[in-house]
Amino acid sequence: MVDARSSDLTARARLRLAALRLFAEHGFEATSTRAIATEAGVSHALLRHHYGSKDGLRAAVDEDVLNTFDEGLAKLDSDDLAALGQVTAQLFGSDELRRNYLRRVLLEGGPAGIAVFQGLLDGARRHLAALRTGPVDEADTRWAPYQALFLILGPMLLEPVLAATLDTPVFAPGPLAERSAANQRLIARGLLG
Repeated sequence: MVDARSSDLTARARLRLAALRLFAEHGFEATSTRAIATEAGVSHALLRHHYGSKDGLRAAVDEDVLNTFDEGLAKLDSDDLAALGQVTAQLFGSDELRRNYLRRVLLEGGPAGIAVFQGLLDGARRHLAALRTGPVDEADTRWAPYQALFLILGPMLLEPVLAATLDTPVFAPGPLAERSAANQRLIARGLLG
């Protein structure tokens, strides 16, 4: 069941949150709409009423996840790369549920994974374009959003195996701040600079 903290959410929001949790834990294919309705504490018919189908619910979950990151980045009123990096690291690091969902959907691939990655890529393009101050090589313009996502998504995708190599959780505040600062130095100076 949805926890007590979400008892004040609308049925529609509880369904989306339940789907987010179950999709993150079990994957899309292994999660039934009945399990989602039960987890949300609502009838199966209400799920169909609000979302039409499991695919409609997944689209709503994907939109919610991408909007969470876009809204967090929109609050940043700085064109400073370090500030952008810190906010991005905090957004990905602070929300374990959305991080687990993103890992699952990106690793499952398929049209849903591609659509989510495209949403992240579009966001990276927008935010990096705002940081550009001069002429940039066409190849750099093309690959910069991918490279930024490699730095951001790499620890998230590799979190289960990274955890075995670190003495603190991968997304604990200390390692997260250190990794973000190291990423900023890497971007500013280059890998061998």
